[in-house]
Amino acid sequence: MTPLMSSESLHEASEALSTATKDMHRAIVSLKEELDAVDWYQQRAEACTDPDLRAVLLHNKNEEIEHAMMVLEWIRRHNDVFATHVETYLKTKGPIIEIERAQTEGTTAGAGDSPGAPSPSLGIGSLKAGA
Repeated sequence: MTPLMSSESLHEASEALSTATKDMHRAIVSLKEELDAVDWYQQRAEACTDPDLRAVLLHNKNEEIEHAMMVLEWIRRHNDVFATHVETYLKTKGPIIEIERAQTEGTTAGAGDSPGAPSPSLGIGSLKAGA
């Protein structure tokens, strides 16, 4: 029996899925693998006692971060929901949970905006009970 590769770990029959869904699956699996590699290299570098090897491992970790960001950018370009959340959360300042709270309340907080500023909301309102 051949070992199951992570890119083959579809939860539905391949023939029932679009090419776009299968490509997104490949990207997500690749992103997870890159992030795993970042974690592994970080741990190895921190535990390493040889400074030259540590430098190589940290270099490798940084390369994996580059790969992860390239895949994340591909995902952003191919999925509007990811793109919206990247725009909302990345490169912002302040508490991340406050950015999410401001989004659900129809205000913006982050990327230099002050809490309470108008937001390009979809006008859906809060999803919180009783709000």
